[in-house]
Amino acid sequence: MITLRTYVFLDSLQDQLAAFIGTTSRGFLPVPGDASLWVEIAPGLAINRITDVALKATTVKPAVQVVERAYGLLEVHDPDKGEVQSAGKAILDYLDQEEGQRLKPRVVSQEIIRAVEPYQAQIINRTRSGSMILPGESLFIMETEPAGYIVFGANEAEKEARIKLVDIRPYGAFGRLYLSGSEAEIDSAAAAAVAAVGSLTGSKPAGSKHKA
Repeated sequence: MITLRTYVFLDSLQDQLAAFIGTTSRGFLPVPGDASLWVEIAPGLAINRITDVALKATTVKPAVQVVERAYGLLEVHDPDKGEVQSAGKAILDYLDQEEGQRLKPRVVSQEIIRAVEPYQAQIINRTRSGSMILPGESLFIMETEPAGYIVFGANEAEKEARIKLVDIRPYGAFGRLYLSGSEAEIDSAAAAAVAAVGSLTGSKPAGSKHKA
């Protein structure tokens, strides 16, 4: 039985998120404005078949495919939103599931660190894959479960505020996002990211044994 952990459609990839995917991914890279679909399943190996189904049904291109033992993650994109939505339908048909059967995401943790110290900025910059955080900027950190939903929060935050995407990890047990910027912009971005993830529906809360 395949569990649909993440299923989320991004209507328009924002500039920094598209650039981040292009910098860190090995697949066919998207450009800003492309529609994007992120699918995360368990067990992970089945993501290979999910990719095959999406590509044979539509003209979408894959940028991200992560195959772990526990979870598998796929991102596909196309300038045509209809193609991306059709790819999603093909995946759901193959799984014999509906969008509403995905896991409902939850924000596991969130915090804002204001006026980041120079040495902490240096530590973060050593491991980041996106923009550099500068001393004195504010830093927003958020974790989600399942991991794949973190991209939706990141994309909506970028729509809302003038921030820098420092790092994002959309796979594994938890998704993690780092954003930096001025105090006011980070406050706006944080609110948008948390609200975006909270707006998504699902069959049950992630990490819960009970129905939502």
